[in-house]
Amino acid sequence: MTQPTLSNTSRLSAADLAKLKRYLIDSLSRGIESEDILYEHRSEFIQQHLKDVYDQAHLNLSEDIQHLIFQDVLNDMTGFGPIQPFLDDPEVSEVMVNGPKNIYVEKHGQLVRTDVTFDDDAHVMRIIERIILPLGRRVDPDSPTVDARLPDGSRVNAVVPPVALDGPSITIRKFLKDKLTPEQLVGYGTLTSGTVEFLRACVVARLNIIISGGTGSGKTTLLNALSGFIPENERILTIEDAAELQLQQQHVLRLETKSANVDGSGETTVRDLVRNSLRMRPDRIVVGECRGGEALDMLQAMNTGHDGSLTTLHANSPRDALSRLETMVLMAGVELPLKVIRQQVSSAVDLIIQQSRLKDGNRKVIAITEVAGMEGDIIVLTDIFKFEPTGIGEDGKILGELKATGIRPQFSPRLEAAGFKLSGDIYGTSIADLLTSRQRR
Repeated sequence: MTQPTLSNTSRLSAADLAKLKRYLIDSLSRGIESEDILYEHRSEFIQQHLKDVYDQAHLNLSEDIQHLIFQDVLNDMTGFGPIQPFLDDPEVSEVMVNGPKNIYVEKHGQLVRTDVTFDDDAHVMRIIERIILPLGRRVDPDSPTVDARLPDGSRVNAVVPPVALDGPSITIRKFLKDKLTPEQLVGYGTLTSGTVEFLRACVVARLNIIISGGTGSGKTTLLNALSGFIPENERILTIEDAAELQLQQQHVLRLETKSANVDGSGETTVRDLVRNSLRMRPDRIVVGECRGGEALDMLQAMNTGHDGSLTTLHANSPRDALSRLETMVLMAGVELPLKVIRQQVSSAVDLIIQQSRLKDGNRKVIAITEVAGMEGDIIVLTDIFKFEPTGIGEDGKILGELKATGIRPQFSPRLEAAGFKLSGDIYGTSIADLLTSRQRR
């Protein structure tokens, strides 16, 4: 590679900067290979030798530019290139690379386009390879999509040409090192103190709960928070595509799916793990997300003594969640009449929590709905809590509150049997209302 010969910042264009970084990376790479430096020692080696290699280029750049170039080189050789600063930023929750020149991040619930770029498609491909290589995964034109996980637990999806028309794509959902507590969710406005008390009772009383919502609405965050209510003396099995749950209880067994080998064999699906979990004497089964035929096995488990199960699924309303469940049961390949499927659902599922990311970027629970049984061929849903918008604030934030509807759920006796006698205030009913109700009976 031609050695850069520029000697001042005024003449250093973006192309020259890229050329200089490439020169430094190539020189350091040769040094690493010749001295057989182990991966875990590369960062130390690079920091020790970067200045020497830079001096060999006979450049006289300002300390700020020099520091910037050095950091870029370090990120490229030991991290994940230009997007590494976003992965280090605790305020960034998601990173999206749409080809080498089009990078977005999600910050405080809002998508923001950045001025950061990769050099070219090959540069993006090198970072993808760095992500998947330790995991034994592969991505190429014959297998153009891959799911992976960073060492810190962040979830990664990569798509490459010919499927990705605008160049290699990377989507990273960052892993929160500290899970949010229910109290923090109250502070963020996701829940209210009354609904937290209600949901705590539901989890301890072993109700089967589904958290429904769109992509990025905060379903896993809420599932994490609710899992903290599971009593310490229970055996919990978690099943996930990519491990994200952070249960704090001692007796937790985590299971994760496995992709197929290069020859197409060896795949372990969520459905495989759900079926196997029933042989492992679980007190609770927590499935990170139901996406397919495992929904049938999950419903059967709920209906055969495995109460207190929790899972999430993609849907835009509690009614849509039921339709989604029906579709997933049909994906199991078992021919069942629709009414039988609905009976399975209505007898298995007790509660649906609908989570949403609003237009202002905030994530809120917009409905907590009881599955109240069947009327004919239709599953009956009863909203116990519902979000009522009241307007838009000066800062563009959607105003509103998650309010009780005044209806007590039919499973209230189960909550009382578990030791929770919730006040009428939580349900939005007064003592007078209760007395009137009892007199009518």
